[in-house]
Amino acid sequence: MIIASVPDFREAARRRLPRFLFEYMDGGSYAEVTLRRNISDLEDIALRQRVLRDVSDIDLSTSLFGAHQALPVALAPVGLAGLNARRGEAQAVRAANAANVPFTLSTVSACPLPEVAAAATKPFWFQLYMIRDRAFMQDLLAQAVEAGCSALMFTVDMPVPGSRYRDYHTGLAGSGGLKGAAWRVAQAMVRPEWAWDVGVMGRPHHLGNVAPVLKGNTGIEDFFAWMRGNFDPGINWRDLDFIRSQWKGPLIIKGILDPEDAREAAKAGADGIVVSNHGGRQLDGVLSSARALPPIAEAVGDDLTVLADGGIRSGLDVVRMLALGAKGVLLGRAWSYALAARGQAGVAHMLRLIEAEMRVAMALTGCTRIDQINRSILAA
Repeated sequence: MIIASVPDFREAARRRLPRFLFEYMDGGSYAEVTLRRNISDLEDIALRQRVLRDVSDIDLSTSLFGAHQALPVALAPVGLAGLNARRGEAQAVRAANAANVPFTLSTVSACPLPEVAAAATKPFWFQLYMIRDRAFMQDLLAQAVEAGCSALMFTVDMPVPGSRYRDYHTGLAGSGGLKGAAWRVAQAMVRPEWAWDVGVMGRPHHLGNVAPVLKGNTGIEDFFAWMRGNFDPGINWRDLDFIRSQWKGPLIIKGILDPEDAREAAKAGADGIVVSNHGGRQLDGVLSSARALPPIAEAVGDDLTVLADGGIRSGLDVVRMLALGAKGVLLGRAWSYALAARGQAGVAHMLRLIEAEMRVAMALTGCTRIDQINRSILAA
């Protein structure tokens, strides 16, 4: 199929992936109200079109956490994204490095930190959850330091996993043992291209960074059981002291939806935050990122770097998020779809589409630099 947009990549991913993997990537929690709001609320943001402005020289570059980059975007951490293509996170980091944008490796990636570091040509970011086993966290942080990761993204909105109905419908959750495995194998067999590329040629399947604590239990159901049992519901702001004792670089707190929590992050010494509802995968019915962002940016935008994710499906959406107060935007499903559809080449293509769409949006709103994108380009 001809791919001209992120939604096209989504359709290509749907056609290529086994159903259980596509629905895991594509779905949200409960009735998926927030998942839909992330997209629709962002689409409702109206921009002011301006004319007769010299937009012959547009510069999309910016700096985040002391590093210059070509676009004000980063690839967000996406769990198990590496199963979408052969050794997927290694392919994605190469595409991000070539485009000079940050890549963020998830704690629950398919490829482990050393493998991604070997594939990378530039420093990348690492994402961490608060896990009951502090020794395991300490080891992961030491690996991130050794790998030369340039920023740590600490996700705080997942003390317990959300309830995602699609995963039950496909057998990814709630169907352990031989029955669940057989169900997933049957779904994989009707996707022979994926089954060969990832299922056969993409081995070993050790679920990356958590493989050591799974102790040889490498099935997907083992991974989800570990997640349910090891995320720490007792997490609080004091736990940032433990993170800071192990990590000296830029610290980004991901999962902020309330201005008061944003202020707490600033008080705790964070360098940045991500305004995020976990892509609509945690508490359904909360604010979309687009609606939550403006008051948070107003509250702490002078104190730390505000990033945002959720519902971004185009370069136009990136411009909207920047106009609402973000200094940078994380792309999650967008790169995951692209990876599933075309591997490294797909991620590179997606980033080129985002760049081209941003250029058009900036030209037609009269902006030639990223720092010119603010609330003044929003229609009243």
